[in-house]
Amino acid sequence: MASAGKEPNWEPTSIVNPDHLEQLVGSPPPSSAAVEDILRKARNLQGLTLEEAASLLNLEDEHLLTRVYAAAGEVKEKIYGRRIVLFAPLYISNRCTNNCLYCGFRRDNRGLKRRALTPEEIGREARALAEKGFKRVLLVAGEGPEGTDVDYLAEAIRAVYRHSPLRIVHINVAPQKVAGFRRLKEAGAGVYQCFQETYHPPTYKSMHPGGAKADYGWRLSCMHRAMQAGFGDVGIGPLLGLYDYRFEVLGTLSHAAALEGEFGAGPHTVSVPRLRPALGAALKEIPYPLRDDDLRKIVAVFRLALPYVGIVLSTRERPELRDELINIGVSQMSAGSSVSPGGYAREAEPAAQFEVDDHRALEVVLQAILEGGMLPSFCTACYRAGRTGAPFTRLARGGRIQDFCLPNALLSFKEYLLEKAPFHIREWGERVIQAGLGEIKEESLRRATEDKLRQLEQGQRDLYF
Repeated sequence: MASAGKEPNWEPTSIVNPDHLEQLVGSPPPSSAAVEDILRKARNLQGLTLEEAASLLNLEDEHLLTRVYAAAGEVKEKIYGRRIVLFAPLYISNRCTNNCLYCGFRRDNRGLKRRALTPEEIGREARALAEKGFKRVLLVAGEGPEGTDVDYLAEAIRAVYRHSPLRIVHINVAPQKVAGFRRLKEAGAGVYQCFQETYHPPTYKSMHPGGAKADYGWRLSCMHRAMQAGFGDVGIGPLLGLYDYRFEVLGTLSHAAALEGEFGAGPHTVSVPRLRPALGAALKEIPYPLRDDDLRKIVAVFRLALPYVGIVLSTRERPELRDELINIGVSQMSAGSSVSPGGYAREAEPAAQFEVDDHRALEVVLQAILEGGMLPSFCTACYRAGRTGAPFTRLARGGRIQDFCLPNALLSFKEYLLEKAPFHIREWGERVIQAGLGEIKEESLRRATEDKLRQLEQGQRDLYF
């Protein structure tokens, strides 16, 4: 890192060592006995080494993979229980100076209708999402003049809070200097999310031929700058399909280890976006196509290797696969998403970043979650109660974050049932809440949760632990 008083600079190989990862990608698949040894360790919430993760990524035996998926589901339930957190992306600008070959927002896409929302328009979008029942949003901007401008981004965050009842704003915006990140945090941002896209330097160079994003090291070190600026929670992930998925997963795990080694906390979330077609993208074929089985394996390995993280799944995937992956390890998912600026307050979506495959409305996704035996959650408590960064990681690693997750999921879902839910969801949801209360082992906590549920029924709102 640079000396005091200068902008910090981390050497990329101190975060990800590509040569080492390539060696691991070529490692042999594990024996049945080795798989059992790895899973035994993982079930005890001890995570995986890079070598163990590489071993599972090279596994192709369907019977053994079934055991891996089951173990991942067990680990997820030990940490987060059955709750699935729901959110929506809120795109505020699709203007961009980068020229990423795979993206509809790329600079040279002349057919794209460009927009940058005003604070009033951002507020209108936020209100439209709140009206559906959302409590948290992920604010997304292309890396154009507005999307890189700290003043614009800070005002966008404040506009959401000022014009809507939404409770937390996470951001997926251009990497900043430490001072810029500090201002975004002070404006009220929760998680800072940014994808490396690919951890493979030659692929990164070929896919990002122009713009500030062409600098591999600047992007790779942005999470270090964000955490140094006060972001306790950050979200990382690769864009799956640009290079060998095994390399990308191992790169993500290396990135997570580097963050935890320096800041005492790894990423709060890891996302698993799969490359999708985009109108006007220069890339016409996916370089490294992924099978659904590959994505299942990726989710399972992330859950076993990083038991504490929230694994995020977007609407890029088809409904049936999304419903399945929550049983393997996914713990957060978007729903009813628009991926263009202004897509919620207006019916038209003329400027999307990529194609989505799950167009279900929020209430339909909720029904699928309930049918799968899971508990929907709109919780925003941890960010507002200060359970972020290293304190959150310690609670999650020990399996103790569920003492907060389950009660807060019940309370936030109860609010949704009282305010927004269709009748069939309300009736089903009340049964799920009663079942969830029975899962709270500590009697005093269960009684306190019951008391807060009664307060919600009497008209109080925004209650959490």
